[in-house]
Amino acid sequence: MRSHGGGDADHGAGGQGTAGGGHGAGGDGGTWRGWRAAAQDALYGPGGFYRRPEGPAGHFRTSVHASPLFAGAVARLLCRVDEALGRPAALDFVDVGAGRGELVTGVLAALPAEVAARTRAYAVELADRPAGLDPRVEWRADLPEDVTGLLFANEWLDNVPVEVAEVDATGVPRLVLVRDDGTERLGEPVAGAQARWLARWWPLPAEEGTRAEIGLPRDAAWASAVAAVRRGLAVAVDYAHAREARPPFGTLTGFRAGRETPPVPDGSCDITAHVALDACAEAAAASSAARAATAADAQASAPLLLTQRAALRALGVTGARPPLALASTDPAGYVRALAGAGEAAELTAPGGLGDFGWLLHPVGIADPLGE
Repeated sequence: MRSHGGGDADHGAGGQGTAGGGHGAGGDGGTWRGWRAAAQDALYGPGGFYRRPEGPAGHFRTSVHASPLFAGAVARLLCRVDEALGRPAALDFVDVGAGRGELVTGVLAALPAEVAARTRAYAVELADRPAGLDPRVEWRADLPEDVTGLLFANEWLDNVPVEVAEVDATGVPRLVLVRDDGTERLGEPVAGAQARWLARWWPLPAEEGTRAEIGLPRDAAWASAVAAVRRGLAVAVDYAHAREARPPFGTLTGFRAGRETPPVPDGSCDITAHVALDACAEAAAASSAARAATAADAQASAPLLLTQRAALRALGVTGARPPLALASTDPAGYVRALAGAGEAAELTAPGGLGDFGWLLHPVGIADPLGE
């Protein structure tokens, strides 16, 4: 849950019109507009949620905050990518949606000294650089180019703002308009590229009140991220759903001070929605295939989708309890190992973080999680 919104490309109807005659003042609650524009301002505009001094960790925990085991696993993944690349003189690690730099800091600390010495670390985030961040980290608002290494986006795509569609009483999907106080009404029918995306990835039944989040900006954002990798691996981690099991009423919600709350686009809360990672995977694969004709670009392998539980286990985070005999021979070591097992269990738990999706796009290398 973090960082900046998606690309500025026109993806069809922009949610700026209304069924009642256009974009205009909405009374005390503010202007009627689509959820994408409203969330963009509320999250990333002046005074927006992600520009607040307490940072995301002041409101919710991600895997990064749950345990240092997560950063350690990402560091091991970077080492595997390094080996697959033939240990280049400069190895890139790009933390997309870096929050306050917690993941990139943890990864640098967990790397073997020889690998850390060759690593160029980037944190991509719209908020200001936090005081005291490791000087080795380059803080920037946009993606670096020609990445050779690992680009890692943990809970970034869920905060790329999207339009919301809802089926009206006649069975027609319409864009949902919202004011700054969270009041909603239906706008124009979904049309153009947005309608095609819904038909392909989230077909809505003709049942009044059913909803969907239109993931086109996330597809574009992820395709751009994968395109930044010249050789190596791009990984997106997020809570996700698949086409065959989309939630009937969407997933748009808010978070504030550790609690789920109704989404209100006034800058007071996080605004997030689950990610159609399958759609992102296809968009990035299609973009990679289009670029493959140029000699300078390495061919991207087929994207891989798996759960966080499977990915972390492949990277050595299992949650297995230490042997009881260790309590007799090394009591302090046993307590540490038991605590680590508990943290690993949280990161891999069914029904929780373990069910998050990991989307991997290898570029010019084999799958580093494969045997």
